[in-house]
Amino acid sequence: MDWELVQPLMHHARYSADAIATSFEGRRTSWRDLQDRVARLAAALAELGVAAGDRVGILADNSDYYLESMLATWWSGAAINLINIRWSAAEIAFSLDDCDTRIIIVDSGFAHLVPDLKGRSASLATVIAVGGWDEGAEATYESLIDRHAPAPCVHREGADLAGVFYTGGTTGFPKGVMLSHTMLANNTLINLLEIPVDADDVVLAVAPLFHLAGMCVAMRAYFRGATCTFLRTFEERAFIDVAEREGATYTLLVPVMLQRLIAYEEDITGALAKLRLIQYGGAPIDETLLRSIIKRLPHVSLVQGYGMTETSGPYTVLPAWVHRDMDLAQTGRLRSAGRPAVGVTLRLRREDGSEAAIGEVGEVTCSGPIVMAGYWNQPEASAEVLTDGWMRSGDMGYVDEDGFLFLVDRRKDMIVSGGENVYSAEVENALAKHPAVAACAVIGIPSEKWGEQVHAVVVPHPGSTADPRTLREHCKQHIAGYKCPVSVEFREELPYTGTGKLQKNVLREPFWRERDRGIG
Repeated sequence: MDWELVQPLMHHARYSADAIATSFEGRRTSWRDLQDRVARLAAALAELGVAAGDRVGILADNSDYYLESMLATWWSGAAINLINIRWSAAEIAFSLDDCDTRIIIVDSGFAHLVPDLKGRSASLATVIAVGGWDEGAEATYESLIDRHAPAPCVHREGADLAGVFYTGGTTGFPKGVMLSHTMLANNTLINLLEIPVDADDVVLAVAPLFHLAGMCVAMRAYFRGATCTFLRTFEERAFIDVAEREGATYTLLVPVMLQRLIAYEEDITGALAKLRLIQYGGAPIDETLLRSIIKRLPHVSLVQGYGMTETSGPYTVLPAWVHRDMDLAQTGRLRSAGRPAVGVTLRLRREDGSEAAIGEVGEVTCSGPIVMAGYWNQPEASAEVLTDGWMRSGDMGYVDEDGFLFLVDRRKDMIVSGGENVYSAEVENALAKHPAVAACAVIGIPSEKWGEQVHAVVVPHPGSTADPRTLREHCKQHIAGYKCPVSVEFREELPYTGTGKLQKNVLREPFWRERDRGIG
C-alpha cells in the first residue's frame, strides 16, 4: 500500500473530530481544529513559494506547532528537514544548502541564530517566526494561519520524498537520509504492532522531535488517534509535573534521561501512576540501570526499540514481557535489542559478506519496506551501506537461537588488543555491575605493546569510592582478563549529544590526536 502521511489527519478529523489531538502548555487542539490549522498553514507555505517536492525546515523545541508544521509541510506536498537544535549555525546552514531548504520555521529559543544563518546560507530565503518573536523574520506563524483560507491537500504518497533527515556530523559533514511517505508510515505501523498504543492513550513526547526516535513516538500517537502532549526539553521536575497533569500513559526516554529520572530524590511513583509504558532506546543501556527502573517503577512496563535514521526508526523490539520475566532476564535477555519487527529481515554479516552463524559476531544488516532510499546527493556513500535492499548498520552483534539480537559494539568502537577483538559494550556491562559506578564508557587507546589497550572512563556515584585495581578485579569476575580495563580515569560526567548518544569520539580524541587511527 502506498501511504500518504496526511491520511491519518483526514481520518481523525472526520471520525474523531472533537477528540483532543495535541496538548501543550495548557493549549488543547481537537483533530478538527488541527486539520484546519494545518490546511491554512499549507496555504501560506504555497503563497511563500513552496511547491511539491520542496523542503521546509523546522528549528524548534518540542511543541504542538512542531507537529502542525510537519503536517502542513506534507499537506503542501513538500518534505520536512528537521534541524538538530544542538548544531552550530555553520552546521545548520550546511544542511539547509545541502538539500536546498529555502523556508524554515524557527521558534523563539533559536531566534538569535537567524542573522548568522541568513549570512551563511545561500538557500535560505524566508524565516517564519513562531513563539512570540518577529525581528528579522519574513512572516509570523499565527498571522499566516489567521489570514489564509484552508488549502486543498497536494497529494504526495508512496515513494515520494517525505523528509531529509540529517545524521552524523561529529566526524565530518552530516548526511541527509531520504525517507519516503511509505517508509515512515511502514515503520510507524510495524512498531504499533509491537508497541500497542490505544486511541485513549496520552503520549508524552519529550525526546527531541528533530531526532527520528522522538519523532516516531509522536507519529505513533498521530496514526493511532491518541492525544500527544509535548515537553519542550527534558528536565526531571518538568517531566514529572507534565506526566502527572496530563495523565501520560506512554513515553520514550533515552538512557541519560532514565538515569536522571531514577536518581531523582523525591518519590515519583504517585505522580507517574498512570504511566503504563516507557520505551527506551537511542543509545546503549546497562542492565543495572534497567533493574533500578523496574524496582522504582514496578507498575510501568518497559520496551526497547533499536534502529537508525536510515531504517525510518526502530526495527527490532525487546518487548515488555522480557523485562517482566526474571527467569529470562537472568539469562541475559535484558541486554538484548530484541527481535525484528514484522516485515523486517535481519541478517548478521561476516567480513566476506556471508551470513554469520548463530552466536557468531557479525555486522547487523536488515531489509524491509523501511530502508532509506539513500543519502541526499551522495551516491557513493549510499552505495557503501545499501546493497540489493540490505542496509548495513555499522553495528556489530550476534543472534541467539531464539532470534534475539545482542549488540556488542559499533564497528568503529571495537578494540583490537593483541590481536583479540574486545567489544566495549561487554566491558561496560561488567563495570556497571559495580555499586560505585554510576556511568561508564570504554574506549581503545594507543598501546606500544598491544596496539590498543582497554581504557575505562567512569563516573562514580556521589559518595562512592573505587580505584582502578578494584574495578579491574571486579570485571574479572564477569569477563575474560584480556577484556578488562588496563587503565581507568574518573570524571564527573560523560559527554553526550543532545539526543542522549554517548560521544566516544570526544573521549578518544586526546589519545589519538597524533596517531594515524581515525577517531570517528
